[in-house]
Amino acid sequence: MKNIFDCADKYLQKSNWKHMAMLKFCLFSIGILVGMQIPARDKKKAGIAAGVLFLITYIPLMTKFIGVLTDKE
Repeated sequence: MKNIFDCADKYLQKSNWKHMAMLKFCLFSIGILVGMQIPARDKKKAGIAAGVLFLITYIPLMTKFIGVLTDKE
């Protein structure tokens, strides 16, 4: 598992904002494709789970981003 994170760190160091935008669009599109395959009876549960996961990941990302914006170095 540590190797995976090390590879991810190296990838991020060699990436710019364009690479990250492409990665986000890729993940977004695969999410839509997966969402289309969820049966109607389970869509509400999947929506709630996705919303919770979004909040859990969005808040730390935005906290870090705002910290970078307000950094005066």
